[in-house]
Amino acid sequence: MARLTEEFYHGDTVSIARSLVGKYLVRRLNGETLVCRITETEAYVGVIDKACHAYGYHKTRRNATMFGPPGHAYIYFIYGMHCCLNFVTNPEGEPDAVLLRGLSPVYGTETMAHLRFGKPTAAFSSYQRKNFLNGPGKCCQALGLTTALDGLSLTGEELFLCTSPADAGLLPVEEESFTVEAGRRIGIDYAEEAVEFPWRFTLKPLK
Repeated sequence: MARLTEEFYHGDTVSIARSLVGKYLVRRLNGETLVCRITETEAYVGVIDKACHAYGYHKTRRNATMFGPPGHAYIYFIYGMHCCLNFVTNPEGEPDAVLLRGLSPVYGTETMAHLRFGKPTAAFSSYQRKNFLNGPGKCCQALGLTTALDGLSLTGEELFLCTSPADAGLLPVEEESFTVEAGRRIGIDYAEEAVEFPWRFTLKPLK
């Protein structure tokens, strides 16, 4: 049980995307520790993946972090309104990343609720409760993540991943057993054959 080190992010990006499901994302914000369990990820592999920002090693100012060392946050702005968090993987120079698509709150839920909807969870509508952390932009909003943090190390104190809340100095939680379901990624209809790649991974609790 420990924090994930830079070595974790080396290797096959698709395998890393799968193994991140069930891990814990820790965000330290304004003196508070926010913790969520990762429930959904997607892999993006630059060399072969037409859905990837860096397909064919196409490098821009926006995606430059993808070409950097693994174990860093690639945060980009999309649709003029949302930020998306990615975990850079593979050796430096290989533009791969894992997109964070979904979370389940563990600690700091009320702070995340105010960042998302400006109200406590008790005042959530059924729609807000259902759509709290089930999308990349929603996750970033709830954790106060913006493009100002693009390139941030995932092994520091501001943002990191671990296998248990105890690794963040918090009490452990009761963990439900789960399996990981693979399927097609979302919102990439333009990506030709890459549309069919089963690189979206979702946590499914075992009954």
